[in-house]
Parts: sequence; structure tokens; C-alpha cells
Amino acid sequence: MYNKILQSLMYIDAFKRFKGDDGKFMDSLTKDAKGMLSLYEAAHLRTTRDYIMDEALSFTAKHMESLAGRSSSHLSRLIQNALGLSQHWNMEILVAMEYISFYEQEKDHDDTLLKFSKLNFKLLQLIYLKEFKMVTKWYKELDFASKLPPYFRDRVVELHFFVISMYFEPHFSSARIMLTKFVTAETIIDDTFDRYASMSESESLAKSLERWAPDKDMDKQPEYLKFVFKFILDVFKDFEREVGSEGRSYIVKSTLEEFKILVKANLDLAKWAQIAHVPSFEDYMVVGELEVSWYASTAGTFMGMGHIAMKEAYERLKSRPKLIQAISINGRLMNDMTGFEDDMSRGYVTNGINCYMKQYGVTKAEAYKTNSIH
Repeated sequence: MYNKILQSLMYIDAFKRFKGDDGKFMDSLTKDAKGMLSLYEAAHLRTTRDYIMDEALSFTAKHMESLAGRSSSHLSRLIQNALGLSQHWNMEILVAMEYISFYEQEKDHDDTLLKFSKLNFKLLQLIYLKEFKMVTKWYKELDFASKLPPYFRDRVVELHFFVISMYFEPHFSSARIMLTKFVTAETIIDDTFDRYASMSESESLAKSLERWAPDKDMDKQPEYLKFVFKFILDVFKDFEREVGSEGRSYIVKSTLEEFKILVKANLDLAKWAQIAHVPSFEDYMVVGELEVSWYASTAGTFMGMGHIAMKEAYERLKSRPKLIQAISINGRLMNDMTGFEDDMSRGYVTNGINCYMKQYGVTKAEAYKTNSIH
């Protein structure tokens, strides 16, 4: 505990060096565009108690726009991109790609380092393209377009790109392929419960997936629902062949447990939506935090990581660590704010924004502001 406190104090002192006698960040800092950009990016690593970093973020953000106008074109572009999306929120491989372009235009760049950076990036691109060909071949052979009504999101390109953000390193190639299949299954489940299935269909699918075998009503269900059920089973059979052969069958079992929790959360939200129920914000978040799928996706991420993610990783995930919980809450709120208008246009009132507005008697704008802070 003492070491953590000491590290925290040293960390705060590092930022105090940039303050003047009046306790404010020194105006002289604004003359150094690169330094201000570094301070701006560092401030994004703040926690809820890092007040000095909140000040640093406000200070740098206030001046960044004018700094971009006074800087070279390549530095200006880097600053503008950072204002749009900090590198700590961005994909590592995209940050690297952007920085290669920036670094090349720096007068004091190292030619050898630049050459190797470009070669490394090209190698990764080739690996990603190879993966994408395999994934799209698998996706096309399943022929979702003819098997499912047009409610599902045809987004395998987007999903594979998202997966690269989880781990971009070349040795995780097979893991990315597995995870793309897994998040495709998550997406199909989400769209089925959220956008198309009737309540009886939803309950039959949820019961069948919980039993991992068709329930008594599945044979009466429409063909599209039978296809969804079989697709999920087949995806996990693929995982068992790939992972179970290494003597790590507990990995697929643990991932399946999280997937079933995700399915139940989808069913619970579907039941509320069916009767236009707007629960308390707290009750909604208990279910919504699970339905947004970060716990299941994290389990899916572990599957292809080999001995890096052993049984302990899954046990830790089951304990619902604060980090994943915070990501889930943030993801839930961002999802609900982004999709609010779409939800309302189709009569889907079971949304975190509606729950918050009803419970606290605030406007939509106030609900957005408060939940953005979360």
C-alpha cells in the first residue's frame, strides 16, 4: 500500500512541475506544440481522483486548436486527430500508422527506424488480409442473406476490424479469426432478440441455448430461428476443435457460460421491451451491463491467446473485476445514447436514457450530460 501511495505522489508531482506560483498551468507551455500534445495525451490516463490531470486536460484542450493553426501541416494534422480521438481511445495499429506518416516528415527522423516501421506495418497488413479472406469465406459459405430475414447487420468487415483493436500482434492471428466468429455470433443473437424475434421465439431460443439442445417448442419455430440456433452450436463446435485439442476444454466451457449469461440478458431486455417497461435506472443497468457483451467478448478474447490466458483469467473474469465492469457500464451508456433516436423510432423504450429521465425527472439533454460523465 505504501508503495502505491508513493507512486501516486510522484506521479502528481510530475505534473506540478508544469504549474506556476499561482497554481495554474504556465502559459509558457503553449509555445511548445509537441509538448502540449504529449501533456494532452498523458491527461487521458487520468482516473476519477486525478484532479490535476483534469486540469491538464482542460488546459491543453483549450489551446490545442490554436496550436494546430500555428504548427507545420503534419503536426497540425496530428493535433487535430488527437482532438478528435485521443490515441489512448484509438486502436494501437492505427496510432502507429498515423505516427509513421508524421515521423517521416520530421527533419530529424531516423531512416533505418522508419524503414523497419514501414516494413513491419506492411507485414501486419498482409496478415490481416489473409485473416479477412478466411473469415469472409466462412461468412459467405454460411449464406446469412438467404437464411435470415433482413434484420441482421451484415458487418463482418467491421467486426474483423474491431477484433484487430483487441489484439493486433501477428502471433494472435488465429485468435482474431476465432474472435471474429464469436462476435459475429454475439451480433446475430443481439439482432435476433432486439429487432426481430417474437417473445415466444425469443424464449424458445434462449431455453434451447441454455440446455444446449432444442427445447420442446423449437421444432415449431420458423426456419430462420432454427438456423440461428444451429449456427451458434456449430460455432462453438469449431472452438472445441481448435482449443479443446490442446487440452484446454475449460476455456470453451467458460466462454460458453458467459455467452449463456449474455443470451439471458438479451431475453430479459426483450421481455421489458415487449411490454414497454421502463425499469429503474439501477435495475436496467444490472441487465444492460451484461447485455452490452463485454464480459462475453472478454471471454471470447481469451480463447485464442494460448497459455497467456489460463484458467485463472476466466476465474478473474467471473469475479467481475472493476475494470471490465467500468468498460461495460461505459459501453452500455454510450450504446444507449448513440442508439436512442433509433430505439425510439421503433418503439423500443427500454433504454438507459429513458430509465434515467423517468427516475430522476430530467430532460434528455440532462440525461445525456450526466451519463456522458459516467
